[in-house]
Formats: sequence, C-alpha cells, structure tokens
Amino acid sequence: MRLDQSHKRLVFYSGGQDAGNKVLHEKLARLAGHRARSFTYVPYSHENGEYFYRRIKARYRKFGFKKFRYFAPDSDFLVREMNAALKSDVIYLAGGNTYYFLKHLRESGLLKRLRRFVERGGVLAGLSAGAIIMTKDIRMAGYPPHEADINEVRLKNLKALGLVDFEFLPHYSNSKLSSDAMIRYSKRQNRHPIFACPDGSGIIVEGSALHFFGEMYMFYQGRKLRLA
Repeated sequence: MRLDQSHKRLVFYSGGQDAGNKVLHEKLARLAGHRARSFTYVPYSHENGEYFYRRIKARYRKFGFKKFRYFAPDSDFLVREMNAALKSDVIYLAGGNTYYFLKHLRESGLLKRLRRFVERGGVLAGLSAGAIIMTKDIRMAGYPPHEADINEVRLKNLKALGLVDFEFLPHYSNSKLSSDAMIRYSKRQNRHPIFACPDGSGIIVEGSALHFFGEMYMFYQGRKLRLA
C-alpha cells in the first residue's frame, strides 16, 4: 500500500533528549495540533521500559501533553491495550537495539498497524532505533561497523516501515572513521540519501516536505555534504 504523502507527519530524533532537542519537542507538539494531547510511549524492551516512560512523561508534559500510555511490544499484552495505544495523537518509538525492537514490533502486529496510524494522520516519532525503523529497512543499525547494534536475535528480515525515501544515521560523531565508513556504504548502496544526524539534531517530515533541525550531513553515492 502506497502511503498518502499528505497525511505523513514524522519526527526523527537522533538522541540527546534534554535541552538540545527542545525545538524538536516543540515541533512535535505543533504537529499534533492544539487539541491533540495524548501520547503513547513504545520502548524497545519492557525491561527498564517503565523507568524511561516516567522520564518521557515528565519531559513531554512541558510541551502540553496530558494523557500518556505505555505499550511494550515484547511484553504480554491484551489486544485492547494495543488498540488504545493506536488511538493516541502521538506514538513515540524509543531507542535501543534496533534488531530486537523490529523483531517484536513485527511479531506483536504493531508494525503493520503503525503504517495505518500514519495514514490516518497520526504523528509518529522515533528516537535512534525507533527512527531507523521508520525507514525502508534497518541496515543502518549495522553502521558504522565500529558502533553497530548487535543482532543477537538473528533477525534476517530487515524490512521496516518504509515511510520515507532516505536512510537515517543517529548519533553521528562526524569523525573521519565514521565518515569514511559512510562514504563507502553510500557507494555500495547507491539508492537513497543517508542523513547523518548528531545528537540534538533531527528531521521533521510533514507531507512531502523535509525540515532539518541542528547539524546535519548527507551521504550519497560516495559524497558527503553538510546540509545544516
């Protein structure tokens, strides 16, 4: 199913979730609308998930959100809990191990329903692993190789949500080692641009428009460009 571009409202966070991302938090709240105030937090793992959920609630209350839900796809849950989560104005996919997260999003059934959530106009946000999952596949979880996630769950199907025509690299350090690795990868991949995002920076997708916030780099066909 091809996504209606006009409905697309996405927020890509790299990391650095405190003061450095204040502008992104404000934009997320604006995308949700003045009357929209419900927020679902989806941790990559139920282990320690509720600790981070408490931090998320404290953070986003400052930006006008009042009703919060917690949904962990790797936990024992009731279908009605997933249905309630999908009624939120914003769904936030947290950071963590991308392979583990994608495996349980798929097995829980939430992955395919997130596409319909976006199609209906819901705001989908992702931090690090959660942001990578919004792209076509999660190959970026293996790059740069010296900082890669470990595929402990031996996930073979790396297809993800496919909501955008770019790849997203969070936590980009702009070191020579990382840059050289991404230049090599972009030569081999040769399909879509890769947006490399240091912590505190991010991307807003609104319809067919991309908005960059903070420092941003693009790797494409063996070239590196600074965008912002």
